[in-house]
Amino acid sequence: MPDPLPAMIVKGLEQGSKLHKLWEASDRDKALKDLAPRIRGLATGGGLTRMDGTFLSRLPKLEIVSSYGVGYDNVDVKWAGERGIIVTNTPDVLNEEVADTAIGLILCAVRQFPQADRYLRDGKWLQKPFPLTATLRGRTLGIVGLGRIGKAIAKRAETFGLKIAYHGRNRQADVDYKYFASLVEMARAVDILLVITPGGAETKHLVNAQVLEALGPEGVLINVARGSVVDEAALIEALRARKIMTAGLDVFANEPRVPQELIEMEHVVLFPHVGSASVHTRNAMGQLVVDNLLSYAAGRGPLTPVAETPWPREKSGAH
Repeated sequence: MPDPLPAMIVKGLEQGSKLHKLWEASDRDKALKDLAPRIRGLATGGGLTRMDGTFLSRLPKLEIVSSYGVGYDNVDVKWAGERGIIVTNTPDVLNEEVADTAIGLILCAVRQFPQADRYLRDGKWLQKPFPLTATLRGRTLGIVGLGRIGKAIAKRAETFGLKIAYHGRNRQADVDYKYFASLVEMARAVDILLVITPGGAETKHLVNAQVLEALGPEGVLINVARGSVVDEAALIEALRARKIMTAGLDVFANEPRVPQELIEMEHVVLFPHVGSASVHTRNAMGQLVVDNLLSYAAGRGPLTPVAETPWPREKSGAH
């Protein structure tokens, strides 16, 4: 374990395997060199250690990387897959929690609930009522990335009366929502643009100035995916110039550092990456990190291998 992970993951792995906590070593490089010939599995959670080919290549016996989170752009899965190394993540167990957060962000951004809370606390209600806000009535939600979480969000959004559209690489045959092959065209057609697509090089700055321009002055951007998917500089400019109405953001390009320009904007809503951050869900995610590693070590294979590193793999000796 190169970087600290929740205590329940540490405890679970200590009970079922020999766990080495690299962050506790006084000389990290020396410790890694000494341990490298014995390490078969690795637990990571997007900490300070980048799981790229340079790092992973230092572990010649590595067979599996268990990543804490549904997103795994912190791991070079292409490099791993080409060498028969399995990468797992923690899907499904966080779908409902992230979907709840997304709906919360939509409500907060459109109805300005956090601003209303501050207004009351600052004593301003004593002077005059809080200003009227925009509404969800009559709006269309465009989802960028209609995967498991995207579908959970869409289901919730429908109960609020929102119409649903989606953009992705391909039309989904079993989905009745309107499909847009062009993200710009979808942005032009919807009122709320919600991002829940994976991060990484392929989606970097997918939501750019052109998309935000198409979303328009009554448009709302919600990002519960990865900060890299949105061109943050273009977003700041669009918000400053009121090219879009508001944004609700749970993720940022350089977390936990959030641009001061966003912090100073009263008309946006900012969350500190809490999409899946409930005790219940984080425990379920942590347990899946443990279960993936212990299941593999016991010869039963990984539980949730990512698509780029499917199971079985010829290199692995566990099947």
